[in-house]
Amino acid sequence: MADMSGHADHADHAGQMNSGSGTAIEGGSSCADMTEASSSAPTSAFDLTAYKTKVDIGGRTVSAWTFDGTTPGPELRVQQGDRVIVNLNNKDIDNGVTIHWHGIVLPCSQDGVAGVTQDAISPGESFTYEFIARHAGTYWYHSHQQSSEQAQKGLIGRLIVEPREDSLRYDRDYAVTLQKLADKHWLTNGKREGDTLAAKPGERIRLRLINSSSEVQWMGVAGADFQVVSMDGQDLNGPDVIRDQWIPIGGGQRYDVLLTMPQSGQVEVYSRNKEALRVTLGEGTAPALLDKKGAEFDLASYGTPLDDGITADMTFDREYELVLGLLDINGKRFHEIPPLMVKEGEWIKITLKHEFGAEHPMHMHGHLFKVLTKNGKPLTGSPVYADSVLLFQGDEYEIAFQANNPGLWMEHCHNLGHAANGMSMMINYEGVTTPYRVGTKSGNLPD
Repeated sequence: MADMSGHADHADHAGQMNSGSGTAIEGGSSCADMTEASSSAPTSAFDLTAYKTKVDIGGRTVSAWTFDGTTPGPELRVQQGDRVIVNLNNKDIDNGVTIHWHGIVLPCSQDGVAGVTQDAISPGESFTYEFIARHAGTYWYHSHQQSSEQAQKGLIGRLIVEPREDSLRYDRDYAVTLQKLADKHWLTNGKREGDTLAAKPGERIRLRLINSSSEVQWMGVAGADFQVVSMDGQDLNGPDVIRDQWIPIGGGQRYDVLLTMPQSGQVEVYSRNKEALRVTLGEGTAPALLDKKGAEFDLASYGTPLDDGITADMTFDREYELVLGLLDINGKRFHEIPPLMVKEGEWIKITLKHEFGAEHPMHMHGHLFKVLTKNGKPLTGSPVYADSVLLFQGDEYEIAFQANNPGLWMEHCHNLGHAANGMSMMINYEGVTTPYRVGTKSGNLPD
């Protein structure tokens, strides 16, 4: 397996976000001390400044909170194995800011969760993140201080980890951010009328689709056959060539598609319901669009099987069940939800059941997990490794991961409005503590 609004209701507590008193216990360790070991890895260094400004979203200027004056912020492209160093300065985000490196497996102290792994960075202050980009793939970054507010105001960006050797062949590599800004402007790469990207007939295009909004985006590819080559940054085995299928991308999820441009005409990659979420590839005749009631992509049967020995009926050290309601987990919210306790080296199975309400893209920090079953049946296609799984009402998934990254890690719905109103909990390693606190007194509100 791969290495694997509601703010006012926050109380100052250790129960949900902390596993102990906030100081290292005998035989234990603090999340704050868990940092990347020194190495001779190549370095990719960046400086980012968070500040409020006006941005042009394509013929209209609006207010936004930004990294370096744009939203999305600068695209950070690094090579697999690089030591990534990012110095974040907060110019004027009054309630503080952090950066969470969504989908990246890194040391606990670098996860960017206010009140758990660090204090929120106040105006005039800075914080330096440092980690090894171990897994190639498509990732993104966003503030994890008042996430439901700060991300939708614009504090987001892309992080692309390129493989040092890529088995896939393609001529162009584009990353595309699907975004809802200020709770009303739907944007593609920061533009309100979609984006147009250069592509020539016969070229193979890798398109990395990042859904930074909280809503599920059903994305279609019109004008070409395509393959889904990666989900949440993790490659799929033997991806099938498909056509005219809608891909459901939950909040925070990423899907990479690979396609060959037709000899004449354009390719449109677009949302089923949001006109502004659209990428036009190439020039020429526009393709016929997909039937809105057409086929839907199913991760459970896509691609080619590969036996990695990790199955639902193997022996697990601990098993947990999480029942997802309207805005709760197992009938509880926030710190009332007991953390899932794990011990380093253990294999953990989690059953996720969505019983009521809107879709829940459940995101796990600090680990990759394998999707074992969907609605009681093992997957029949490629193994699927991910950091999020999208559940519609009635869905049930079993997922598994190895506890191989000690720390204190959030597990939450990435519909950030749901997270801000209670669908946030923790996966805590035994003996790990934090000196930080969540709550209104500390000013740390990670959603």
